[in-house]
Amino acid sequence: MTRREDMLAGLIAQAGGQGTDLVTLRAIVEEASELGAERVLQRLNLGDDRAQGDIDELRDLLSAWRAAKSSVWKAVIEWLVRGAMALLLIGIAVRLNVPEMLR
Repeated sequence: MTRREDMLAGLIAQAGGQGTDLVTLRAIVEEASELGAERVLQRLNLGDDRAQGDIDELRDLLSAWRAAKSSVWKAVIEWLVRGAMALLLIGIAVRLNVPEMLR
């Protein structure tokens, strides 16, 4: 058993033997929460010394993905606006008979 598990077992034994007061109950909840959080981190393989670096790297990757996605949308909108403007200019040129004027 780990130190946390030992402490939690001791607190539960104390609560069973003496009855529970608010301080003991809070200590049990706190230790159980921390023990559960450690188990989850271990299951996700984030419980070692490299975990912070991995999380930082994932955040950088996510940030880059968001920036790329934003750039793509801006480029698509820009090209759509350019296409609409080109169509508008072509329509105006046809309406004014510009091809006839150039002959």
